[in-house]
Amino acid sequence: MKRLFFFIGVTCLSFSPIIHERQKVFDVHIHGSKDIADQLTTLEQAGVYRAAISTSWNLQNTYRTQSNINLLFGLMFPCPNGKVPYSLQPCYGDGRDWPALNWVERQIKEGKIDFLGEILSQYYGISSSDTSLHPYYKLAEKYGIPVGIHTGGAGPNHGSPNFRMELGNPLLVDQLLSLFPKLKIWIMHSGDQYYNETISVMQKSKLVYTDISVISNSEIVPSERFSNIIKSFIEAGLEDRLMFGTDNGDIDKVITAVKGLGFLSKEQKDKIFYQNAERFFASTEISK
Repeated sequence: MKRLFFFIGVTCLSFSPIIHERQKVFDVHIHGSKDIADQLTTLEQAGVYRAAISTSWNLQNTYRTQSNINLLFGLMFPCPNGKVPYSLQPCYGDGRDWPALNWVERQIKEGKIDFLGEILSQYYGISSSDTSLHPYYKLAEKYGIPVGIHTGGAGPNHGSPNFRMELGNPLLVDQLLSLFPKLKIWIMHSGDQYYNETISVMQKSKLVYTDISVISNSEIVPSERFSNIIKSFIEAGLEDRLMFGTDNGDIDKVITAVKGLGFLSKEQKDKIFYQNAERFFASTEISK
């Protein structure tokens, strides 16, 4: 009878469902969607509890009351012909390429803007350190909010006639480090093909972080190359400044790609998934 009881117990245990803990994720790089509810549900089911979004101002405002996810809101500019690349929606209701500086400051003070970005300088045909951007960087430094700058390449049909590949080089950010020493800079896409340049810039300032969007998307960048890029950042001692991002890519695939990096410990992966982003976006008291 005791043997029978033992057998039943083992059998029951063997058929018990295995519960996998859902990964906690802070996605620092998302954009608007035609189906907001579906987008937010997908993110939430994947474990996203916090995310940074930038898109057209009107579309972005519709997100403010619709999410269980703690959303941080960015300001996308300058806009080629007044439009968001790819979706080609007007960035602002008045059709401007650039938002008025006093309006931007008011939005920051009212808590409607948490970061400046995506900075579209490359799509606009200017350097990320162009003097026309300096007044905005000065505001960001004054109020302690981060600046996210597009780097690397671009997909097809972005609708930006002045786009230039060489303007996606993160070394252009170098000039900002001395001009704005307190500015929190976030190099988007890890620089993509310019990732070594991103590493160089990050080694010069502890206030410069990067996200892994695009390079973590296996439909764009082969998995082996993604692995090699992340290994380069780790070997450079930058594991505390790598942030998770999808750029509206398949989030489940991106999570799987990070989990598949066998040379990283769980602690290092958690830094990428959410811990580094929490530190980067830590609230700073606004100076009135």
